[in-house]
Order: sequence, then C-alpha cells, then structure tokens
Amino acid sequence: MKITAIGADISKNDVSCSSKLVETIEKNLQSVLDLGARDAALTNITGDDVVISAFVEDDLLEQVNEGIVNVLKMSAENLGDVSGIADNPEDAGEGVSYAEASIRKDFFPDAIVLGFDTYGGEDFVADVANSAIEAAKGMKNCTDVSDYIEAKTRKIPGVGYVSDETDDPVVVATVENIESIGVIAGAMIGAALGNKNVYLVKRGTTCNVLPGSVIFSATAFMNGNVIDLAVPFENKTRILR
Repeated sequence: MKITAIGADISKNDVSCSSKLVETIEKNLQSVLDLGARDAALTNITGDDVVISAFVEDDLLEQVNEGIVNVLKMSAENLGDVSGIADNPEDAGEGVSYAEASIRKDFFPDAIVLGFDTYGGEDFVADVANSAIEAAKGMKNCTDVSDYIEAKTRKIPGVGYVSDETDDPVVVATVENIESIGVIAGAMIGAALGNKNVYLVKRGTTCNVLPGSVIFSATAFMNGNVIDLAVPFENKTRILR
C-alpha cells in the first residue's frame, strides 16, 4: 500500500482558495473512493494550492492518481497547473506536484503531508522541501519518505508528464506508530523552518507574505482524518516563563 498526494494551483486568484473551491473538491472526492482508494481527503490548503491525498493499494495507484487529477479538473476555478500535464515529455509544462511513499504491511496507514506555496515561483523552495525530506529519513518508526525534489521533467503514474517548471512541491512521510507522528512531523517542520524566508501556516491560510517567501502547511492524515499540525506545533513551541 502507498500514500499518494497530488498538489495543484486551481484557484481563481494567486493568494487563497475560496470556500466554494474547497467544498467542491470535498464533494467530488467520492469518485476517488469509488476507484478503490482506502481513504481520500483534501489534506492541505496552502495559499492558492491544494493537495489531495489518498491511501491506495499498489496495483490501483495509476487509476487513483488519474481519479485525483479528474477531481482537480472538475473542481477547478482555473485549470492552472492541471493544464501543464502532457502525454509526452516534450509537451509538458508547469504542472501538478506529486509525492508518494510506501506503507509497511499490516500497519495502519498514517502519514504526514507537507504542502508548499510560492508566490513568485521562488526556486529555493526545493531546498526547503528537501530539508524536510532529509529530516524524516532514518527516523525511528518512519517507514518511507517521498523522493527528493529535483528540477527535471517528471512522469506521474497514471497521469502523464510535468516539466521542470513545476513548483509548489508536496512531501509525504509514512509513520508506523501513531505516537511518532509528532516526533517526525516536528523534525520535518523544524528543518523546513530553518531555511530563510519560510513560514509555517495553518491549513487554509491566505498567502499574506512578501514575495520572496515560501509558506507551507503540515497535516497528519490518519484513517481518513486530517489534522492540521500547525495548531499543536504552535502550542508546543510556546516558550514557558
């Protein structure tokens, strides 16, 4: 089994996602479940970017990925990143972001999903995302982490190709012990925030930052439930006096 996550800018503006867009996506998610996904949810809403994640058996990965992209198309206020998908590398443009990670057999599917948003396509966002990936690798009870973000044309299983212009990456990590969610997520969040001009935001927050900055949301996806990790992380990092 895997977690698959696909992120896209399909908003009608450059800074936020409307409540109508969110409601439409959530209404259309049943079609992904009908394709065989164990769970599917709108896990991240970051500035004008959304991430749909699903737990899926390996042999259904391609059709579930295609189903997620179809939900993005059906729900879109603006096709945006979806229009960058192509059937061959030569025609690919700036498209949807993709991440997947394996889940250990006989364990509940628990995962951490980070969704990033740039206002001006700031190229250092790849370094920020890769910092979070590096932080999770090798941690106790972390089963798998998605691939490093690289500036290259990429083939997304069941979807097609997107070009090296694709920004606003997605990162996923799978976790074997529910009590390790906070430990692994804390390491990933801390690593990302250690980079310059990077801000953690609550799920659904408008991109109210100066250009030249990167924002990201962090969620736990557990048994079909989505938990905004910015809330407990904010409480945890308050300095007691």
